[in-house]
Amino acid sequence: MFSKVLIANRGEIAVRIARTCHDLGIEVIAVHSDVDSSARHVAVADHAIHLPGVSPVETYLNVGAIVGAARNAGAEAVHPGYGFLSERADVATAVAQAGMVWVGPPPEALEASGDKLQARKLAESAGVAAVPGTLEPVSGSEAALAFGEEHGYPIAIKAAGGGGGRGLKVAASADEVAAALESAAREAKAYFGFGDVYLERYLPRPKHIEVQILASSDGKALWLGARDCSLQRRHQKLVEETPPPKFRDVTPAMGEAAVAVANGCGYVNAGTVEFLVDEDGRFYFLEINARLQVEHTITEEVTGLDLVACQLKIAAAEGMGFVASDLTDDGRFAPRGHAIECRINAEDPSRKFMPKPGRIERYREPAGPGVRVDSGFGEGDEISPAYDSLIAKLIVWGPDREVARKRMLRALGEFEIEGIPTTIPAHQALLQHDEFVDGSYSTRTVEGGALDSLMARTVSRRTDTTTPAATATSRPAAAVTDPKARLWHPAIAPAILGAQVPATTGRARPGDPSANQVTRPVGPEAGAVVAPMHGTLLKLLLAEGDRVEAGDPVAVLEAMKMETQLAAPRAGVVREIHAQPGSTVEAGQAVAVIALDGE
Repeated sequence: MFSKVLIANRGEIAVRIARTCHDLGIEVIAVHSDVDSSARHVAVADHAIHLPGVSPVETYLNVGAIVGAARNAGAEAVHPGYGFLSERADVATAVAQAGMVWVGPPPEALEASGDKLQARKLAESAGVAAVPGTLEPVSGSEAALAFGEEHGYPIAIKAAGGGGGRGLKVAASADEVAAALESAAREAKAYFGFGDVYLERYLPRPKHIEVQILASSDGKALWLGARDCSLQRRHQKLVEETPPPKFRDVTPAMGEAAVAVANGCGYVNAGTVEFLVDEDGRFYFLEINARLQVEHTITEEVTGLDLVACQLKIAAAEGMGFVASDLTDDGRFAPRGHAIECRINAEDPSRKFMPKPGRIERYREPAGPGVRVDSGFGEGDEISPAYDSLIAKLIVWGPDREVARKRMLRALGEFEIEGIPTTIPAHQALLQHDEFVDGSYSTRTVEGGALDSLMARTVSRRTDTTTPAATATSRPAAAVTDPKARLWHPAIAPAILGAQVPATTGRARPGDPSANQVTRPVGPEAGAVVAPMHGTLLKLLLAEGDRVEAGDPVAVLEAMKMETQLAAPRAGVVREIHAQPGSTVEAGQAVAVIALDGE
């Protein structure tokens, strides 16, 4: 086994990998940006190396700096976690050329699977049907329009090097194709280093089910079970569970298909093969995530495996971390009970899950039977707008699905986070949603179903936030009268859900601005186009003197790896531009001003 491992990542996944390394007696080397110098992943490491800068390009995507740091620190191996460099074949090659071991698939497998277009070709050659789409990059609206004409709308435009919902845009009609293409390519370039995109038919209400695979150094893969990851917003997962509550009859076939695809590219180490399942139970290959997956935790809970330990043992040529007697007769792990994961993000679910970076003023994790928390943050830490919004992962296990569901509701009610809004109220609503209870939910449940209506009903859209009294009046009555509700986020109260929900996170502090009461920046009523959060202005869509209608797009803002389109608050003429592309803007800052005719 290795004596020193550098973890080329940050946040909860870096902490999670470090803990397994310490269990195995391995010294941990952390890397960190300027703003992460006091982060939890640095605190749990044995050594830490500073990567000057803040942006991912300067720091966690800086291949030369990370490989140099690993070599100079005497690391024998580099574990990339997920995201950032984890699916880059060139980085795996650079690590090997520097005399170290890459804890992940070999470069050849990364080239075949990490590029989504190559993975589609690989699946086709293995006899596994993929979602109908292109096998080559598209670089103009003409090809996308022709694809939409042939297959119908909506169509998905996806980053070839993508994953985790990054660089994925959906065009609902021909009119949206050009903007979606541009946005997907721009996000792909920023997050993965190149802007190639391809097209897929967008299934209306599919299940998103993925298969966990593990392959030893001899290149023979096996599958460890399947996870339902259909509850998503912005094509990024909110809740995952295993085993899947529906379509279990096709799970073995998906497992066999996943193994066939993995063996077809000489896959080694841990990975995930993702599928979409239509309403008739037909499944289609979606992509390979050639790395550890965020939701690997729930597979660990039902198999009893430590998948990070398995990864390290495979990379060190020490087997797979278990013996043949652990498997069933058909060569896989039989799940023990049921596990659910909720991703706790710094986002406001009442405002379409808008990221809200800031300082965590209070942080108390839940505990008790069957509860696990993987977190990269604690009380007093800052959630930086430079990175994604994930704070922690809350994982529960139960002997059956209903026990796990109720246990998750209990744990969500115990989780206290103050200072920033989180997704916890949405998780509480979702776990009681009829579609979750009966297991019929799909990828459209969150952004096209009853949750949107719930959030809209429970939020006052007041814009007068100049005084504490004004913000207090935006609370729904239940938030004030229910003594059991500990609400730092006054927009959503348990009593409104119409069911017995554990209290939401934190405690109300009426009139205290730090309580993050739901407000809007002052100014839209005067025609100001304001930034809803700290971020980088990517693009201005209008110039001074242009005429707009209310709701017309004015600018594109990027924050926490998400693009947000800023819209005109009223009809009129663009009279002032206060920020230029590439500049940083603060929450509440006016980007432009729309004047009424005659002003």
